[in-house]
Amino acid sequence: MASLNAFAPIIWTSKLFTRLRANLVHASTVNRDYEGEIRGAGDRVVIVELEPVATSTYSKNTDITWGNSGSYEKELLIDQSLYYARNLDAIDRVQSKVNVLNAIVDEAAYGMAKDVDTDLATLYSEAGNSVSAATVSEGSILLNISNMQYELDNANVPVTERFFPIQPWYHRDLVQAASGAIGNTTVPKVFSDGLLVNGYVGRLFGFNLLLSTQAAGGGNTTSYNMAYHRSAITFASQLSDFKVVDREARNGIGIKAFLYYGRKVVRPEAMVSCTVTIG
Repeated sequence: MASLNAFAPIIWTSKLFTRLRANLVHASTVNRDYEGEIRGAGDRVVIVELEPVATSTYSKNTDITWGNSGSYEKELLIDQSLYYARNLDAIDRVQSKVNVLNAIVDEAAYGMAKDVDTDLATLYSEAGNSVSAATVSEGSILLNISNMQYELDNANVPVTERFFPIQPWYHRDLVQAASGAIGNTTVPKVFSDGLLVNGYVGRLFGFNLLLSTQAAGGGNTTSYNMAYHRSAITFASQLSDFKVVDREARNGIGIKAFLYYGRKVVRPEAMVSCTVTIG
């Protein structure tokens, strides 16, 4: 049958399709106190902490005892590095209706951030406090999170700036537990210091709860939860060697960059972990 379909034009959209992206929450909940002091991979930042000053009971008309002040040293080692390197042919760059260069950089930046977020989630194993592994459901989940609060309270951890990244199934059970403080959708949250934190779903038992699929664990069955104060983990990063270079042999350009970073649990007493399984 005769048709004019061959004359129908093919339209290439100028809008780039962006894949769904995970909430990256961990890097926005740790401290970056020493970030300005790094220069590149292999650097060490020595963190000095004064040891506790002991007090003594004074008795009238008796000599006092003098002691010496001491300190502890902790090292933040910038020993992690990531990079990306992509070719962009001159023809693709010229003929594309979208800014492919910016799109590549944006996608690469997200990829690096996701790798860092996943890495930070593994630090649960260095928590100084723990709650016994538990099988939780909507009937027992409030007890589980309350026990985690108790461990931090008992360790004299400040009640402000406590964070608890949770898996979607853990969040679902909290909503079903009718806690009255948990939302069923993620919303942007800006704290008093102006910091924007992704994935915020509410506050409960003193924790800012953050929905994340990056929390360590077995996906929809098991989660290695960690709740912590911002001071517990320090993080420092530096994006370096970002370059757009000529790729003459390929008639195009190359885009590359390196990210150097380090992370350390500097106050394990300000963290609590618990392995939880869906009930």
